[in-house]
Amino acid sequence: MALAGAAPDGGGVLLILPPEPDGGGIPPRLLVAGLPLLRRIVLAADHAGFGAVLVGGLRSEDQPLLAGTSATPIGAAGALPSPLPPRIVLLAANVVPQPAWLRGLREMALEPDHLCVDDASVAVLETTEPARVVEAAARARSAGEAVAALRGMFKTASGSLGTDGHFPLSAPTDLTAAESWLLRSLITPSEGFMSRHFERRLSLALTRRLVRTAITPNLMTLVSVAVGLASAPFFLSSAPGWQLAGALLFLAHSILDGCDGELARLKFLESPHGAILDFWGDNLVHVAVFAGMALGWSLDARASWPLLFGAVAVASTAGAAVAVYRRGAHPLVPVASASPSSRVVEALAHRDFIYLIVLLAAAGKAAWFLVLAAMGTPIFLLLVLWSGRRRSELDRR
Repeated sequence: MALAGAAPDGGGVLLILPPEPDGGGIPPRLLVAGLPLLRRIVLAADHAGFGAVLVGGLRSEDQPLLAGTSATPIGAAGALPSPLPPRIVLLAANVVPQPAWLRGLREMALEPDHLCVDDASVAVLETTEPARVVEAAARARSAGEAVAALRGMFKTASGSLGTDGHFPLSAPTDLTAAESWLLRSLITPSEGFMSRHFERRLSLALTRRLVRTAITPNLMTLVSVAVGLASAPFFLSSAPGWQLAGALLFLAHSILDGCDGELARLKFLESPHGAILDFWGDNLVHVAVFAGMALGWSLDARASWPLLFGAVAVASTAGAAVAVYRRGAHPLVPVASASPSSRVVEALAHRDFIYLIVLLAAAGKAAWFLVLAAMGTPIFLLLVLWSGRRRSELDRR
């Protein structure tokens, strides 16, 4: 069947209904990566831009799970927006969704008054009678029963609802696999090689345990910054042992720094203040490490000329940080469409350089990296400025 254009903007309605009895051993309070399953579904829907989230079959003892969200039980007074948007997405309460996947269902092209179903746990409908759909869902005891009722009310459309963005839980024993799936989704293709294959594995393993605690992303950022700042004094010494200890602390800072963003995304705690704290904390650590290397080299050489390398690296790092921060509302365009300068900037922003510091520190030559930094950071600054200018020109077109 030919599909119509994308659904008109209106937010859409997400209906969350109990799963089938044979898959109903999944309680709404089951903790999935630190959040009760039902709350995770609702928060994902909020991040996906749904105008209303309605929950069916909700017991009174589970209603506190909806506190602070846009969700309400089906039938609650004032639960429905008026008028109802035509896009309805139905989801079984045992499905762990990604916000991007839900957003795709909300925006996918679908013929009006046609139902698209992958299985009994997920369905999408574009209808001129959304109130009838909500009424049918309110009468259904499960998502499967609601889908069966909707099949009798609307024609069925062909099409896939995607398989990568959701994880159905059929039993509590699926919890470990679901959490691993969520954690893997935090890895982005744009990360450096060592970050993807080494640091992320360590940070994700730590984050998997941290999500079960009360530790917040901002607290994790402060811990990461403290560890990074603690590494700087070790570079004042020319002894390989002290330098290696500093380099390993610097590496630990990088690993821990991944945890704050992972916690924020897993628990839907992203905030502008947290992003600012993380950004400036990282740059403060880099400035401190470069300054430590310069002072240590100057002491070892009993000369002041190494301080020039440090001054160049520190000033360029600070300048690039200011330039990137001012352009905060205009991040680098995706790699596929980025200019060559943007791709170079993104590549240089990777943290794989830390491993070179570790190798040099093991030989007591960490300060040698300062020469590279003094040459590379000014180039990085110029590329950031050039990339920002090009992006501004594109925005004006």
